[in-house]
Formats: sequence, C-alpha cells, structure tokens
Amino acid sequence: MFEPSYLTLHRDGVLRERAREAVERLRECRLCPRECGVNRLEDEQGFCQTGRKAMVSSAGPHFGEEAPLVGSHGSGTIFFSSCNLLCSFCQNYDISHLREGSEVEPGTLAGAMLQLARGGCHNINLVTPSHVVPQILEALVPAVEGGLNVPLVYNTGGYDSVETLGLLDGVVDIYMPDFKFWDNAWAERLCYAGDYRERAMEALREMHRQVGDLEVDENGVAVRGLLVRHLVMPGGVAGTAEVMRFLAGEISRDTYVNVMDQYRPCWEANKTPAINRRITREEYEQALEAARQAGLHRLDDRVRMR
Repeated sequence: MFEPSYLTLHRDGVLRERAREAVERLRECRLCPRECGVNRLEDEQGFCQTGRKAMVSSAGPHFGEEAPLVGSHGSGTIFFSSCNLLCSFCQNYDISHLREGSEVEPGTLAGAMLQLARGGCHNINLVTPSHVVPQILEALVPAVEGGLNVPLVYNTGGYDSVETLGLLDGVVDIYMPDFKFWDNAWAERLCYAGDYRERAMEALREMHRQVGDLEVDENGVAVRGLLVRHLVMPGGVAGTAEVMRFLAGEISRDTYVNVMDQYRPCWEANKTPAINRRITREEYEQALEAARQAGLHRLDDRVRMR
C-alpha cells in the first residue's frame, strides 16, 4: 500500500526540523529566484507581496485538473494568493495579482488539508506554492499528526529555487511544474523573469531527481513522480518545440506532459499584440507533433478548444 514520503520524515523527526529551517529562511527571503532578501518574519514584503503568513484564496475538491490527479474523488486543491511570477496574461489574476484571499495560521492550513483528505480527495494539491514553502511545511506537521496520509502535489509555475526544493525532498510526492517559456526575452517581457528558462530547467532536473517519472496506482491515480504542464501560446511565444526537446532529452522520454490548449487573453494580455488572441487548432496540433517528434509519448492531449 502506498505511503506518502513525508510520513517517514515525520517519524524520524526530520519534518519538524525542515519546517524550522524553512521558516528561518524567511528572515532574509531567498526562497525563489527573485532573491528579494526581505525579512518576512517581520512582515516585510518582496515581489510576492506576502509576509509571515500564507494567504489562501480557496480550498476544495477540483475535477478539472489532470486525469491522474482527479481520479474519482477529485484533487484537493489549496489555492495560495499571490505568486512569484505574476504573468501579464494570468488567468487567475484575481488570486495572483489582486491577492484575493485571507491570511491563515498553520493550524488553519493543516485543517484544510485534513478536511480535503477526509472528504476523499486523492491528494493535496498546493497551487502556486513557491513563495510559501515554509508555511506549508509548518502546517504539514500538525496535519500529519492529525492523520494526513495522501500524496502532496507541488503545483508550480516552474520558477523555483533548487535550494528551496531541497527542503521538499522526501516531503512532496508529485511535482507538477509549468514550463512556460523557452525564450527568456518573452519571459522577461511577460513575467519580469529574464532567467526563467535556466531556473525552470534546474528546477525540473531537481524535481525529477527527487521523484522520478510519474507513477500511478491500479486505478490510474498518481501516487508519485513528475507531471509537466506546458501552455501553448499564440505565435510560438512559449517555444514549445524547444521545451519538448529538453523534456525528452534531459529529463525523460517517459515524462508525463499536459500540452494545454486553453490559452486565452486575460489580465493585461491586450497590451501585447502577439498574445492578444487564442491559439488556433493548427498551432495546437503543431505543438502535439513537436512533443511526439521529441520522443515524448505520455501526453495529456485532450482538446478543450472551442
């Protein structure tokens, strides 16, 4: 029977120490590649506009995620407010840019995890967690003590620090990063992250080192491994072919990839003509072909375009 990795760390006393170490890193915050250096223990705020406490927008079962996460009872999503990328085309801009949500104590966050698990969700899906890793670890301790025993999903934009990911080694069972851009010029223009490609590559290598390729149980529900998302954008802005070649060549040809077709102009996308439209069916088919040509074969290619 599957047992989440974090239970072993908790039994060995390591999980509590990881949480203490992570919280201390808030004193001069360099949790993500922004490396703002602010003292979040004193509620100073850097790029992510988040102080000592995590902010949560919503928590509940989600049936619109990738099939291996949803299963029959849904993925237990916890949406954290704000973000360390703040893409100009964000479809969840009310949560990321406008920071819709409320600050939560560790016990409250732990309670949300337990409620989702007890409700039958197959996993706890931590959405946009890169800037609140210490708060997650802090809450995980009482959650485990309360009986939490489902996999943790780290659902990230891909702009992560390898050093911070090291705190999650043996804690996170399923990593689900985006690989948004290959061309750093577009990453800089749309996310103010001119080093996105390099940081994402490093992060995905570390994630795969920790958990390997995606593994599913007898019901097709994910229990461990890496699952990558890639949003196809108009005019090849995302650099899909290059991303797929990287995944196949430097991560694994067995990487599970969700090639997403649901781009639509949101937030301030209208300020950039190149992305101020939906993608075409031809662009999506070209993206799928690029993935296959790279040698990838575990593709979530359900067409959602209208």
